[in-house]
Amino acid sequence: MAINSLTTAAMNWLRFTLGVLGTWRLTHLLVNEDGPWDVLKGLRNALSRGIAGKLLDCFYCASLWLSIPFCFVTGETATERLLLWPALSAAAIFLENLSTRLGQPAAADYFTEGDQTHELLREEQQHSPAR
Repeated sequence: MAINSLTTAAMNWLRFTLGVLGTWRLTHLLVNEDGPWDVLKGLRNALSRGIAGKLLDCFYCASLWLSIPFCFVTGETATERLLLWPALSAAAIFLENLSTRLGQPAAADYFTEGDQTHELLREEQQHSPAR
């Protein structure tokens, strides 16, 4: 009995993880990538004036709608599917933000070299009043 429930829990996590990765990948592909021969870029341009084009402008919006098919594959009951819908989208958004942050170059270290007494770097000197 315990082994069966453990196997079921592991399968639930596996399906959830696959749903998250699938939602993120499909959303990232449609929103951010051009695709081979710019096929996806052309699709976004063709749809840009309609509602579908507006959905592909925003990763957050697109992940919400693209997570729906993954909910039906991942969830077993109507309640699970309803709860999985925003959860898969949120996890995909988290992955997108994480991948964006990790992809940015590190901030340059600030250090100074040479003479720190250059006239533009000097503190203002007290001038005596003219006589």
